[in-house]
Amino acid sequence: MGQIILRLDRVMADRKISLKELSEKVGVSNVNLSKMKTGKISAIRFSTLEAICEALNCQPGDILEYKSDEQGDTSKDA
Repeated sequence: MGQIILRLDRVMADRKISLKELSEKVGVSNVNLSKMKTGKISAIRFSTLEAICEALNCQPGDILEYKSDEQGDTSKDA
């Protein structure tokens, strides 16, 4: 089974926005945003995703990435 990878840290770095600043703009606690940034969540509300996308001026696909098992470890093939 594949997995969803959160790229919030990359988008935040591209936009040069801090966790504290994004937290204030989105209305989500630093702790919860930090968990999103490190990928330690199992779900996200659409309203939160919408607020993050609006604050970062991005699309959901900029933050979320799907990785199938087949795209996983290619060192097995070598």
